[in-house]
Amino acid sequence: NGIFVERKLSYPVVYRKPGGDYYIQFNLNGKRIRLSNGNKIDVPLYPNDYPKNQRKKKTDELASLVYNHLLTNEYSFTKNTKSSSLTHFDEVIASKLQEPLSLKYKATLESLSKLLREELKANKTIGIEFINSFLKSHKNPTSFNTVRRHLNVLLNHLKESGFDVQPTSLKPLKQTEKLHKPITNLNEVLEDIRAFNINLYLCGLFTYCCLLRPHREVRLLKWKDFSMDLKYVSVDGARVKSKRNRIVPIPSVIRDLLEKGNPNHYIFTNSPIEFNADYFKTLWGRYKKQSKVLGNDITLYSFRHSGAIDLFKRTGSITKLQKAMGHSSIKVSLTYLRGLEVPELTEEDMPII
Repeated sequence: NGIFVERKLSYPVVYRKPGGDYYIQFNLNGKRIRLSNGNKIDVPLYPNDYPKNQRKKKTDELASLVYNHLLTNEYSFTKNTKSSSLTHFDEVIASKLQEPLSLKYKATLESLSKLLREELKANKTIGIEFINSFLKSHKNPTSFNTVRRHLNVLLNHLKESGFDVQPTSLKPLKQTEKLHKPITNLNEVLEDIRAFNINLYLCGLFTYCCLLRPHREVRLLKWKDFSMDLKYVSVDGARVKSKRNRIVPIPSVIRDLLEKGNPNHYIFTNSPIEFNADYFKTLWGRYKKQSKVLGNDITLYSFRHSGAIDLFKRTGSITKLQKAMGHSSIKVSLTYLRGLEVPELTEEDMPII
């Protein structure tokens, strides 16, 4: 009988030392390995040379690069010089999809990866002409830019893993900025929603008063996310686009509707099983069809936009807005404000005669 050697590779886990330095640890072929830089894979990445607030992000990047290298090179730090293949492609794409991505984002990457795979299978390569031609088929600027961004994520990932591919050479298309209108009859709309469905009403309150995103952050709230007195709610970074934890105050109008249950149960189902991802989207669609008080172009996200406008007008603080919205940087908040109905100039700023 032949000897069967089972190759094992665990995804690298990021650890922080007491002094503030970071490293990754993983199991490879039964051995525990620790790395704090990219020397073993010939990548000039030294996370601990970066400022302290950037080290964790760079170490996460190191973990991904090391994992992809080992998958690509048959579980070895020595580079595999074999030419690209469908098997190699499938392994690289699988490693990308193992990252903590949202279901919607993962589905988009899967769909685009199938397109790239068919091109690789048919022509043994994924040429820049094919990429650009596919992108040009998207005439809408928003669609073009979204697909371009997702495609480049996959192409860069493939390139890092040894494939002879290039990101698209096409530049993003200029998009017309959309102005998000606030809900002018907020109390009337909320009371109308309350009469329609209490869960949708509570979702609207969380979205407006706490500035939480409805379809993920609100829908996935559990009782353990709340403080004992229900005055604060903590949103795990895994549910936030910026990947940062958030602690948000809860006003009394929401607290009065809450009755704390099992810590591990979702607040909307009062069970360990959450509503599906389209739950609030479906409810909103049904409400909108029968509502007599809802203005045009108002969505569930309009409550978040309206709350952001109110917060910024009352505080005048872009920093407080950033923290409340859960944005990754002030730059994101400034971009967000441009799309809201907030005047940046007052009458006193304008020329006078």
